[in-house]
Amino acid sequence: MIERMRRPSIPLSILLVVGGAIGLVAAFALTLDKIAILEDPNFQPGCNVSVLVQCGVNLKSPEGSVFGFPNPLLGLMMFPAPIFVGVASLAGARFPRWFWAVFNLGMAFAIGFVAWLMTQSVFNLKTLCPWCMVVWAVVIPMSLGVTLYNVREGNLPLGRTASRVAGALFGWLTIVTIVVYVIFVVIAQVRLDALNNIF
Repeated sequence: MIERMRRPSIPLSILLVVGGAIGLVAAFALTLDKIAILEDPNFQPGCNVSVLVQCGVNLKSPEGSVFGFPNPLLGLMMFPAPIFVGVASLAGARFPRWFWAVFNLGMAFAIGFVAWLMTQSVFNLKTLCPWCMVVWAVVIPMSLGVTLYNVREGNLPLGRTASRVAGALFGWLTIVTIVVYVIFVVIAQVRLDALNNIF
């Protein structure tokens, strides 16, 4: 039996291309700042707006090099993947179920890592890194979108009920994403009094 090849909806494909491109730019900017800091420990990145809003603390911290190298390098390696999938899908490519499952695994790692970085930034480092938040902002909808799509299409075999629920939530992806953003903003405000300490 020949497996039916699957590709995402056009909106998801566009999200992957745009989100991947924005994330790649942010990762590149962070990489340049990290290189500058390595060359000159006193270098102040342009994203250092205040004690609260800055990239320097994050880039210099152990959390900024979790795997022994600067985290932005992960972005440079990984963001091309959603761009490729999105562009290929828009061009008419269809991928088998196993491909979507593997791609979803990568996106699950991405959102899990982002969630950890968000908590470290707010609760441990007590900073809001602008370029980091750009990365977080695109990883969240991409990861949610890919997962909901895969559950809806049966690429992740979780049953018909899960498929129907995912299908319904997929149509509300923008709202679901905004809800996640609002939750983060509320946590940042409660923990850091962000609105009064931005500048």
